[in-house]
Amino acid sequence: MQFSKVIIKKGREEAILRRHPWVFSGAIHKIIGSPEDGDIVKIYSREDQYLGTGHYHQGSITVRIFDFTNQDIDDQFWYQKVWGAWKLRLDLGIAHATQTNCFRWIHGEGDDLPGLIVDYYDGVVVFQAHSIGMHKNRMQIAQAIQNILGEKCKGVYDKSAGSLPPNYAKTMQETWLLGMNQNSAAQVMENHLLFEVNWETGQKTGFFLDQRTNRNLMFQYAKGKKVLNAFCYSGGFSVYALAAGAEKVVSIDVSAKAMDLTDRNVALNFPETTRHLSVTSDVLKFLPQDSESFDLIILDPPAFAKSMDKRHQAVQAYKRLNIEGLKKLNAGGILFTFSCSQVVDKNLFYHTITAAAIEAGRKVRVLEHLSQPGDHPVNMFHPEGSYLKGLLLYVE
Repeated sequence: MQFSKVIIKKGREEAILRRHPWVFSGAIHKIIGSPEDGDIVKIYSREDQYLGTGHYHQGSITVRIFDFTNQDIDDQFWYQKVWGAWKLRLDLGIAHATQTNCFRWIHGEGDDLPGLIVDYYDGVVVFQAHSIGMHKNRMQIAQAIQNILGEKCKGVYDKSAGSLPPNYAKTMQETWLLGMNQNSAAQVMENHLLFEVNWETGQKTGFFLDQRTNRNLMFQYAKGKKVLNAFCYSGGFSVYALAAGAEKVVSIDVSAKAMDLTDRNVALNFPETTRHLSVTSDVLKFLPQDSESFDLIILDPPAFAKSMDKRHQAVQAYKRLNIEGLKKLNAGGILFTFSCSQVVDKNLFYHTITAAAIEAGRKVRVLEHLSQPGDHPVNMFHPEGSYLKGLLLYVE
């Protein structure tokens, strides 16, 4: 197959030679050929040195590189890529874990497949492309998934419409790529606890898999505590807190749909419990108005900023939220606080929480820095992939 060639400006090859997977438009000298969005292109230096192969998309990030070795891009290539990601999950001990049957299989740049997310839910595999190129290769990737799982594959569902560029997405329909499984939801297990997942209507691919290790860590602190889970979505932290023996758990989210899902997940695990209370409310309005205090609080808001021009606004929102959270904690309380905003890095988040502690007038000690689990790996050459950051704090 003949591919268009992207020629890099002299002196701008260094990032690619260090295996950073993004080629920015400003680094391009010229393009030989007429690639369309999603086409595979080859990248070369001005001296005609091969640098990489990736998906083209007109914009700031013009090429997302998925190969640095000049391989043939065929069915076997995609199989090896998907298998490499599966092998990591085998090595992590999660692909066949008896206590957990849901995890992330492919995590974009972290698995050398930029623009692609693949999540596994007890045999149902949810494919979510964030680039047109990965979506165009969906059937080859789905077939690789089928070949690896064999009879354990219940189906591969394409949930890409909400994550693809709008003009392209409006021509696509979310559907089964393989398997034609008629179910849109299932009960899955995480560390022996049950959760309802709906890959058609749920956020992301149906469940926030990236908080698994942090939920398990919170479990260690929750026994006998009064717990507040803010921005609870499906109630993951709430279910773990109840399992740990929390005295009381209050779950809050502005979405009535989320609160209904939380209630169902609590009922799946603790059908007779009276220790759980659901509140449908705006967290930032609820915290200063409610008179109750807590021993342990989880603040896990959605991304407050998705672009650099919104970063200052996001920082102020994180600060305001954490001031209110710190005020609600009893002496000797525990705060789990998170940001999933990629444009708010670890240091900026830390300093934002420091400012919140000063303004709240609380003495705070950092017990742990928190991040995403191993099935959400970060490519060493692409630190931007470290999107989830958090702090475990002891508040006096």
